[in-house]
Amino acid sequence: MIGITSSRVRSLVFQNIRSAIFASVGNRLIIAMVAALFLVFFAPLVTRAQNGDLPQPFLPAQVHPVSTVPPNGDVNPYGVAFVPRQFPTGAVNPGDILVSNFNNNLNLQGTGTTIVDVPAGTGGSVSVFFQGSGLLGLTTALNILRKGFVLVGNFPSPDGTCGNAGNGSILVINSSGQQIQSIADPSFINGPWDSALFDRGDKAKLFIANGLTGTVVRLDLAVGASGVTVEGKTQIASGYLHQCDPVTFVDAPTGLVYDPQLDVLYVASSADNAIFAVNDAGDTTHDHGRGRVIFESNKHLHGPLGMIMAPNGNLVVANNDSINPDPAQPSELVEFTTTGKFVKEISVDSNFGGSFGLAVETSGNTVHFAAVDDNVSTLLDWQFPLPENARLP
Repeated sequence: MIGITSSRVRSLVFQNIRSAIFASVGNRLIIAMVAALFLVFFAPLVTRAQNGDLPQPFLPAQVHPVSTVPPNGDVNPYGVAFVPRQFPTGAVNPGDILVSNFNNNLNLQGTGTTIVDVPAGTGGSVSVFFQGSGLLGLTTALNILRKGFVLVGNFPSPDGTCGNAGNGSILVINSSGQQIQSIADPSFINGPWDSALFDRGDKAKLFIANGLTGTVVRLDLAVGASGVTVEGKTQIASGYLHQCDPVTFVDAPTGLVYDPQLDVLYVASSADNAIFAVNDAGDTTHDHGRGRVIFESNKHLHGPLGMIMAPNGNLVVANNDSINPDPAQPSELVEFTTTGKFVKEISVDSNFGGSFGLAVETSGNTVHFAAVDDNVSTLLDWQFPLPENARLP
């Protein structure tokens, strides 16, 4: 590799080496280990479509992989959330990463019952924060209130199929990992597939993307010492394509990012293969339809899923590869501006369907970025200096 200066040549060299390795290895676990090693040592070579004419990217190049499989064998990690610095003493610590599991040990979708705790740093052991009972199917809708409560969506299925799935609910879990409430309302919560939280301490706004109806709702919450109270419910967006999918469970609106400075909710809609913006999301009392398209690209989007806003103000979205798949771009994380300009993309797995939930936090001059590879039930964990163009709150 030394002396190669063309990014295109480097990319081709990497692809050839990777193809040779994967052609000679039959065991999936070994493949996953090889993929992780390549991400650690050769990530700069898998970066695609970046040059000096593009905006300064957020996506990093180094990664630390951690298994998310708990003792009960749950797999298919979906939701990712950082424990906020103000979180009270309990079973987890500020800076830890919580990860929700959608499948059980038989790999049936809509049956996972656990949230695992990945300790801050790289030296601790992964442990179970929450162990539910019965059919749950914990989704990407995972958020943490700084007053000490974890909110997680469940989208249960008795047989692993979306066609027989229930409406689900939002579980409220205390800092000790015990469920204390469940927020259910079939008029507003119908397969909570992902969510976004605007936490103001005693008050909060929870935005929920519904997989069964293609709608987005806002719950206005009061947060007290003993739990949360729903003070208002509003459907703020609708009309997104939604369909059951035997591979991905459902293709529907998924990733949500709320920008309180602009009062805009960004929506990643898998089946529409596009990113939308809904104005006046935090205060509106009526439905804004799908909002306006801010980014669509058959080249870069392949069923957008979980989404975050990076410190530089760009959006980063995972892709499910069930919609508009491209063998040259499996399990992509795609970065783009809120004005619709593509910036950068990286792959988290050499196979389709690995990318899903992701989260980011900043602490001082350090950025902590995490994303799942649910093909191998692994959390990929990056830490790197805060970009110079970071957007301060």
